[in-house]
Amino acid sequence: MSSSLRVIFAGTPEFAAEALAKILAAGYTVPLVLTQPDRPAGRGMKLQASAVKQLAVQHNIPVAQPLSLRLDGKYPDDAAAAQAAIAEAKADVMVVAAYGLILPQWTLDAPRLGCLNIHASLLPRWRGAAPIHRAIEAGDAQTGVVIMQMDAGLDTGDMLLTDVLDIAADDTTATLHDRLADMGGALIVRALADAQMSKLQPVKQPEAGITYAHKIEKAEAAVKWADSAQTIGQRVRAFNPFPAASAQLGDDVIKLWRASVENTAHNKPVGTVLSADEHGVRVACGEGVLCVTELQRAGGKRLNAADFLRGFVLTAGQRFNV
Repeated sequence: MSSSLRVIFAGTPEFAAEALAKILAAGYTVPLVLTQPDRPAGRGMKLQASAVKQLAVQHNIPVAQPLSLRLDGKYPDDAAAAQAAIAEAKADVMVVAAYGLILPQWTLDAPRLGCLNIHASLLPRWRGAAPIHRAIEAGDAQTGVVIMQMDAGLDTGDMLLTDVLDIAADDTTATLHDRLADMGGALIVRALADAQMSKLQPVKQPEAGITYAHKIEKAEAAVKWADSAQTIGQRVRAFNPFPAASAQLGDDVIKLWRASVENTAHNKPVGTVLSADEHGVRVACGEGVLCVTELQRAGGKRLNAADFLRGFVLTAGQRFNV
């Protein structure tokens, strides 16, 4: 398919790169990409381009990396340069996916069709920065992607297209992210086709059911064994791959990557190891038992329970710090 629609793309991580790849594959002209500045990453902390920038460079698309888009903010020169680049691109629409910068009103108004956002939740549930994590953490049965007409609020714009996805019992943020990224890319291509034919029909978000997906903080990773096994298990899945749920045993911090929930009664203090074998490390919780099947010591590798226990002594009766 070829299209005369000109699309500015604003995004940063892999989730956004998947959408950009599908937009390019569908034949849309992308005259400009906006993405976050290169950041130090990896063990050597060398500057690394975002996934979106890497893809843009591969396709010889001009890239802008302003620190801010606010003309009256801390980086007015960056914002003014971005404004000039956006004007020069003469785009019909801007697609925004996990960009990481607030878009001021001048940005929203710049393309004739405005800015379309790819949001990975069923709005108005989980507006905000971490909708995939929070849906799993809350035990939601479903999530999805909404293509939204952006306005000045935090994910408050009119909904244009929606697709729904079941959350599997073993889904982690990593696995759900990949399916939602694929869904988001397909849905934005459909939205652009509808926009070109003036077929998009905005629907206001309902007033009921609004929740906010606050940014994930590293401090949330620490397991509270007084919580139910169900709650802890959901957090283990939600915090995989970041920040990874962790538990402390004496001076050792152990990351918990995978676990299953047993609705089994016990009479042990919370945090007590009930058994530790090749099937998993079973730990007493405030309600039920958590069976941890993939673990990692500080500085070590992620290992299944059997391999982990070959190099770490963990026996029934020991108790994690609570």
